[in-house]
Amino acid sequence: MTTTPTSAHYLTDTGPGSGRRRAARSWLHTDAPALSLDGEWRFRLLPAAPGTPGGADALPDGEEVDAVGAESFDDSDWDLLRVPSHWVLEGDGRYGRPAYTNVQYPFATEPPFVPDENPTGDYRRTIEVPESWDRAEAVVLRFDGVESRYRLWVNGVEVGIGSGSRLAQEFDVTGVVRPGRNLVVVRVHQWSAASYVEDQDQWWLPGIFRSVHLLARPVGGIEDVWLRTSFADGAGRIETEVTAAAAAYPLTLRVPELGVETVWSSAEEVAPIELPAVEPWSAEAPRLYDAQLSSASETVSLRLGFRTIEIRGDRFLVNGERVVFHGVNRHETHPDRGRAFDEDFAREDLAMMKRFNVTAIRTSHYPPHPRLLDLADELGFWVILECDLETHGFERYGWAGNPSDDPAWREAYLDRIERTVERDKNHPSIVLWSLGNESGTGANLAAMSAWVHGRDPERPVHYEGDYSGAYTDVYSRMYSSVPETEQIGRDDSRTPLLGCSPGESARQRAKPFLLCEYVHAMGNGPGAIDQYEDLVERYPRLHGGFVWEWRDHGLRARTSEGIEYYAYGGDFGEVLHDGNFVMDGMVLSDGTPSPGLFEWKQIVAPVRLTVRADGVVIENRRHDASTADLRFTWRVELDGRITDEGVLEAPTVPAGEAVHVALPGFVPPTGGEGWLTVDAVLASATPWAEEGHVLSTGQHLLSAPAAAPAWTRAVRSAPPAEDGALGLARFRHGRLTSIAGLAVDGPRAELWRAPTDNDEGDGFPGYVSGDPFDGNGTGTPAPSSSARWREAGLDRLVARVEEVDSTAGVRRRTRVSAADLDAALLMEEHWSVDGSSTVLRVDLAPTRGWDLVWPRLGIRFDLPASIDGAEWFGTGPRESYPDSSVPHGSAGSRRGSTSSPRRTRDRRRAVTAAPCAN
Repeated sequence: MTTTPTSAHYLTDTGPGSGRRRAARSWLHTDAPALSLDGEWRFRLLPAAPGTPGGADALPDGEEVDAVGAESFDDSDWDLLRVPSHWVLEGDGRYGRPAYTNVQYPFATEPPFVPDENPTGDYRRTIEVPESWDRAEAVVLRFDGVESRYRLWVNGVEVGIGSGSRLAQEFDVTGVVRPGRNLVVVRVHQWSAASYVEDQDQWWLPGIFRSVHLLARPVGGIEDVWLRTSFADGAGRIETEVTAAAAAYPLTLRVPELGVETVWSSAEEVAPIELPAVEPWSAEAPRLYDAQLSSASETVSLRLGFRTIEIRGDRFLVNGERVVFHGVNRHETHPDRGRAFDEDFAREDLAMMKRFNVTAIRTSHYPPHPRLLDLADELGFWVILECDLETHGFERYGWAGNPSDDPAWREAYLDRIERTVERDKNHPSIVLWSLGNESGTGANLAAMSAWVHGRDPERPVHYEGDYSGAYTDVYSRMYSSVPETEQIGRDDSRTPLLGCSPGESARQRAKPFLLCEYVHAMGNGPGAIDQYEDLVERYPRLHGGFVWEWRDHGLRARTSEGIEYYAYGGDFGEVLHDGNFVMDGMVLSDGTPSPGLFEWKQIVAPVRLTVRADGVVIENRRHDASTADLRFTWRVELDGRITDEGVLEAPTVPAGEAVHVALPGFVPPTGGEGWLTVDAVLASATPWAEEGHVLSTGQHLLSAPAAAPAWTRAVRSAPPAEDGALGLARFRHGRLTSIAGLAVDGPRAELWRAPTDNDEGDGFPGYVSGDPFDGNGTGTPAPSSSARWREAGLDRLVARVEEVDSTAGVRRRTRVSAADLDAALLMEEHWSVDGSSTVLRVDLAPTRGWDLVWPRLGIRFDLPASIDGAEWFGTGPRESYPDSSVPHGSAGSRRGSTSSPRRTRDRRRAVTAAPCAN
């Protein structure tokens, strides 16, 4: 038997890379010389990996496998491609298309092998290196992100192999780089053994998608530094860990605001610094202190946040106070650039989170661009920093062959967590390290945890897949039902927890609990937020959770007619994909907040306002900040029109406390529907919102609620006139024809809406009676809801007018049903005039015979296409299903007067069917 030799064996190597790779270190802000290699590179795309049996024909005739790395190689006919970018998002399809899968691998699952069809991008770039760099102690080439494995040459010399798509990698190119003109060549492969451990729920997007830098490391420079901070009783502490040669000393640490200027003449002198008075850092009050560590040849700048993380029993504490994570899972996604970083976009992304009361981020499922963590430090978030690791595709095979328990992958697993921790260890916002996501369990994950505990004992370790709690510090679950979560919070059950023996269950019950994913936000989700929030308030061991997920991953595209839309799985012709499951965020691809995000904002609000007849209760639910940065405004409205307004005289409320404030003096409105609304607003501008931004709202109905109308069968009376008018409304034979001169069709009853994915699904509970949490939240099998709706004819309803009466106003009775359906909906319109207003009341009553839950009960008017907006009084301005109403006031919507512009196209809204109602 013979085998075909290969020079690309590194593609199936289960290790972390090879060659002149340097040890992981912090991503530091330094004044040492650096050259950015971002910009245009020469580029070509090959259909397969040269040097593999399947890539024998990938290169032009006569070209050797490694010829691309030579300085003499001619690339003059290649294209130009910007870096950073993903090649599948450039060239309008010339370099292939994106592909989306959630769990399944887009290639045969036979680790560590990859398909012959392995798109490979060759990059070449020349740079000019200053003469002064010849005196550097070392020259380093750093890649911040390349998907998925790459081979590197500099000036014709092979330097090494890089792996770990979302992890920084540095190569020592000392002695290879020279003053003057230099050539850098990178061969990037879309698929490699590393793809098996990067099976995150997102687009597969190959390329050099983060920045590339050439660094001159000075003689006597600072190789790495870790300023560990802590806080207790108003005092702070700095423990300094420095990696530097003896020539770097003396070193000077300066923290100007704290009066620190400490000089260490040698490594042996480096010692902790005690500070008698500092302000602590938290997600609510992200106090940062500028610090500099200097040698004679280099200054490194950092920002210090003083906080202490601890687990005390089943409580997770920062600075001695329990933390509740009102968090989101955040992928790096941009509608045009994919995972390529855009700082303005990222800053606005995080500012929007703050405006919607998000306090925490889980970096699903990899370390983000390091600048994002700078922003998290600055704006204030609790961060779970997750390693670039997921092997979810092995679950369907019972985890057989899973790299997480295979010794051959141990080095790669340890390398991944080491590069994660070392790069980002200086960020105060990071309060938990996460080993990865949905990778089963095994010895390699346990080894990762042991390494983290040894390197950073102050930050706890998280990993949801460790069901038994063998090597993690918090009990984490995803999508546990409300009843199960309550059981975990009560801690009074002997029932074994999921995946646990009785002994393991006892161990997990002694830990803080969090939901690393919950209340899935797809469509018009998320739902049941208020139920989970109620549990978090009742049971202190529950520490909140992270919504799946923050933003839709839609990629901007155009139809053949030039109409813009946001693409998801399958839109690029993928054979294997997971469709619109990548569109599951609380923010749409164009940045539009979903209705669910407004509901989330109100339910998790840091200040809760309960407005009652005898006053307003202001409850400060923050971790540590008082309400000194807020003011409380009030207004009285009658049928949506403001009749009085002002500012409450409210004291400053410390965190965790509540006060009762008397209502302001105002004249209660009469003759309509009156509401008192109180808003908690920012008293001054912040880096993430303007002055007056509303954090939360409470409302109280001032007028007596109207009685529900009783259904009475009408008795035929006088026949209608052929034509007539009631105020602004005109009728013909009792049928509305126009309002204010505008042609109007309606009203008519609607029971149908576009089915959602859940509606179309078979074997799911649907809208049936019974416990929706049977089967641990999976429900019980049932026919597709949409199939039952169509069978009943809800998508083809017709109406028959039974009677019309114009004795007093206009009354019109209609029977709504469908072919081959004996059940019906009875609808009665009552038109009248009240002063200058035309009033419509609609009574609806079902007949007997209905055996299903309707998808919608609505009244529809068709308006002329020429109108440019509408205004209404009622619940709005967003969708307002009954389960969006919570005891603490309005959730996603409120009562009032609302206007809305007409949308000529609905591309900005949900790209797939999602129910909505007001």
